[in-house]
Amino acid sequence: MKFFQITYKKLTRSLLLLLLTGAMVFPLSLAGCTNSEPKQPVWVLATASPEDTVTQLFAERFAEEVQKLSNSNILIKVYPNSTLGGDRELLESCSDGDIPFIVQNTAPQVTFMSDLAVFDLPCVFESLDACRDKLDDPDFYQLVCDVYTKGGYHLLGMADQGFRVMSTNRAVYTLNDFKGQKIRTMENPYHLDFWKSLGATPTPMSFGEVYIGLQQHTIDAQENPYEVIVSNRLYEQQDYIVETNHLPHLISLIVNDDFFHSFAKEDQEILTKAAEIATTYAREQSDARISQRISVIEESGTQIIPLSDELRADMRQACQGVYDDIEKNVSPALFEAYTH
Repeated sequence: MKFFQITYKKLTRSLLLLLLTGAMVFPLSLAGCTNSEPKQPVWVLATASPEDTVTQLFAERFAEEVQKLSNSNILIKVYPNSTLGGDRELLESCSDGDIPFIVQNTAPQVTFMSDLAVFDLPCVFESLDACRDKLDDPDFYQLVCDVYTKGGYHLLGMADQGFRVMSTNRAVYTLNDFKGQKIRTMENPYHLDFWKSLGATPTPMSFGEVYIGLQQHTIDAQENPYEVIVSNRLYEQQDYIVETNHLPHLISLIVNDDFFHSFAKEDQEILTKAAEIATTYAREQSDARISQRISVIEESGTQIIPLSDELRADMRQACQGVYDDIEKNVSPALFEAYTH
């Protein structure tokens, strides 16, 4: 029965993919048009994010640059908003080779590649520039690439949506102010442990239930990047945004490793170059959109509270147990490179 369920799920994804892409990803002769010349294949890039996000901008710019650099010899079509599945399904489909390219946050990838938990280490960076400098360090980046390769993927680039911040109805100025706050988090053990270490009460919840949860006071707070807070109007139900900046919200552009290496060397270089251009663009857009989102929040009357140096130091000290747990479960070289 278990085998049947897994096979049926994969078959369903494959049929949906075929229906959505139609003849674009297959030569016309395979679709019964034997009198026509085969069409140029169009490869699929899928995300679980809405269109109006940095994730979508990242994906679209990559597809555009690939087409331009290859003189339209390599074509990619972007399918956003979980059209082809949620984060876990997309990772499985990419691993199976059904969907060549995906763009998504690193958090759901930890289940498949445990070393990526290094990105769940809280309060590592004081600025986005410092985080990006770390990602762009050739030695560190190669270590991360090796994790993806071991998992069956090829890392093409990594952008971000800025830091994750906390929205709440209780002002936070000291560590004691976190105590007892029921905060919605992703169902990630390291995220849960982080908020527990601060004295909060983390509550995993489907994201679709967060707005109503805040409205009905089932939860007191939540944490997300500015982009998510504004696009989902979560600030409407909150009095404060606390710039905890506890985690960078990283977005990875990955491709099935076997698929990547099926391309000729010059085409691999095109994909790599397109990803570099798209990464730079996505980071620029992230910065611009964060400023815009902050303006929207401030105009609504919700107060933004910067994190003091003292509170940041207290948070870092309080969550040392999370560091210890992650250090036990990731590559020592990767942990050392990320934290120093």
